[in-house]
Amino acid sequence: MSELSSRDIELFYRVSDIGGTGTAFSNPLLYKFLIRFLSPIVRFVFNIHYTGLERIPRKGPIILTSNHVSNLDPIFKILAARRQVFYLAKEGHFQKQPNRFIMKSNGMIETLRSEGGKDALSRAHDVLKSGYAVGIFPEGTRSRSENAPFIQSGKTGVARLSASFPKVPVFPISIIGSREVMPPGANMIRFWKRVDVHIGEPVTFEEWLGSTKGGNFSGEQLKSLVSIDKHGQSSILKSLYRKFTDQLMGTIVEMGAP
Repeated sequence: MSELSSRDIELFYRVSDIGGTGTAFSNPLLYKFLIRFLSPIVRFVFNIHYTGLERIPRKGPIILTSNHVSNLDPIFKILAARRQVFYLAKEGHFQKQPNRFIMKSNGMIETLRSEGGKDALSRAHDVLKSGYAVGIFPEGTRSRSENAPFIQSGKTGVARLSASFPKVPVFPISIIGSREVMPPGANMIRFWKRVDVHIGEPVTFEEWLGSTKGGNFSGEQLKSLVSIDKHGQSSILKSLYRKFTDQLMGTIVEMGAP
């Protein structure tokens, strides 16, 4: 692994930070209550088996990523974290009551379609800057495949967010069995079905960027990146983000994601 100095990372941050919305993130009080008192009950009701729970810190900004095959996947990730995890959700889920109240109370962050992906990432930026956990499904949406493999190609939003917080750990998580608990289109939850959730070793963008198995970037390359025009910077960053995302998804598959 090549050694990247703090100065090197500062240079990279100048061109990689997507920025927030400029609005302070508000933590819903009801969500705090639900996590504290309902989580143990939900964990008892479901037949969930976790490995790697000790890897997730109870405080500080983190990014939790995983495959996505069931509407229950966000819940299983929250139970794994044993803390509040905030997700991005389309504005359509917030348009009517009581849906709007429920979504807001459960840590869902409204994203505006008219603003595109930049708005969603800016809102996630606010969450991390406030020291909370962000939950992301790199695939962008729940898999619609009827047969395995269900996993889809990841979108690079997770890499762009991670690059904006190069010291924040990104956790790969594989969720196995959630599709059997609640298949697509099903109204009934089969609580007795087994779900396995594996939490892998975290990686920061800073570590990945300097690793010969990752971005393989040197301090000299970072200096060169800062000195070129915006078009050139965008091209290099897109390549880095694609590689980071593909390797992250590959890790999730290696951990058993169907």
